[in-house]
Amino acid sequence: MSVKQFIEKDKDRLLEELMALLRIPSVSADSAYKKDMLSAAEFLKIKLLEAGVDSVEICPTAGHPIVYAEKIMDPSWPTVLVYGHYDVQPPDPIELWESGPFEPIIKTTDRHPEGAIFARGACDDKGQMYMHVKAFEYMMREQKMYCNIKFMLEGEEEVGSPNLGPFMRENQERLACDVILISDTSMLGNESPSMTSGLRGLSYVEVEVTGPNRDLHSGTYGGAVANPINILAKMIASLQDEEGRITVEGFYDDVLEVSAEEREAMAKAPFDLADYKAKLGIDDVSGEAGFSTMERASIRPTLDVNGIWGGYIGEGAKTVLPSKAYAKISMRLVPNQSSEQITALFKKHFEALAPASVKVVVTPHHGGEPVLTPTDGIEFQAAAKAYEQTFGKRPIPLRAGGSIPIVALFEEILGAKTVMMGFGLDTDAIHSPNEHFGVFNYFKGIETLPYFYEHFRAMKEA
Repeated sequence: MSVKQFIEKDKDRLLEELMALLRIPSVSADSAYKKDMLSAAEFLKIKLLEAGVDSVEICPTAGHPIVYAEKIMDPSWPTVLVYGHYDVQPPDPIELWESGPFEPIIKTTDRHPEGAIFARGACDDKGQMYMHVKAFEYMMREQKMYCNIKFMLEGEEEVGSPNLGPFMRENQERLACDVILISDTSMLGNESPSMTSGLRGLSYVEVEVTGPNRDLHSGTYGGAVANPINILAKMIASLQDEEGRITVEGFYDDVLEVSAEEREAMAKAPFDLADYKAKLGIDDVSGEAGFSTMERASIRPTLDVNGIWGGYIGEGAKTVLPSKAYAKISMRLVPNQSSEQITALFKKHFEALAPASVKVVVTPHHGGEPVLTPTDGIEFQAAAKAYEQTFGKRPIPLRAGGSIPIVALFEEILGAKTVMMGFGLDTDAIHSPNEHFGVFNYFKGIETLPYFYEHFRAMKEA
């Protein structure tokens, strides 16, 4: 039976299994969902066993558990370590969802005329991770295994993977592999497949500005005592100049400048600016001067405020001069930038901005390093051949704007390259209300992944 026939025969079951996983609210950031995290891990354990792994274990960590499984066919064969995560972002703001975030339904969209599954985690990363389980099931059922396969599915990616590094260091021999395979990225479109050849790094911090020792009456004290929200707003506004460049001293010192040839190649990728703006409901784009929209979102570093709060935000009015104001800030980094160094530069710069009327505390949360995947390596080439086999055209190599901090960690600890075979689209609203994943994309991933193993084995042994 071909993989297409497998999908056609079992498509209802393949969809329903994913829907069942999506119904589990495995939100790693909120301790209220701890039992649901365990339920998701148990679900994957059962499905991996049903698919045919030799063994599977729910490995405890200091946080949420890691599901580890393996199928060793022949020690002489290449070994592929599949990484994915079963935790999801919080669904907030709930009121903006058109259907329940953990009540998956299938609806059509402009980019998914065949239907898309709407639910938190549909694309990031349950849908894309579960493709691997089902592709493995097909290969086992049809005796078309070409490599040994190990699965490492974690529950803390959305909170920075704090316990993945220690787990890998403690299990280096167990996790030994020839390549790591991830589907947690996107592609240009269903008619224009692309592969991620690089990821930006991340520095994520929280800032706290404190003025008076308590909230004050804004009539009695307004104009005489510093307002932390006003000052925080000014400090944030000063972090970028009118050209869209970040003003933190030393921020650009180590940025790897992309060659004119690579920028020219990027410009050949299909991109409709008018359509981009229309789908986002914006009248114009914004960003660093001298770079295109695609470049700004991939090869250039950024600084964004992810959240800001303070004072009274309830219904009605309360004339308060707040004691404190807060913001969460993320910086996406490009090759040669160090998350630790950028965090230190930001902290020094931001604290120096504060006037004597307030106190500022910068708290680093988590970070990750930028990575590049060699497009001429057999890992990337095997994946490109797999896409070509199912899409009928070679995928375009593109750098992604997002971050998967553990990719750099994989190479450091396991000494193996990572290949990123994403099947989501950039319009799938990951991390946002109404996240979704195309039915076509889910099935296309299951169809494409077995060919990667076949081509990787052949190229490894050539």
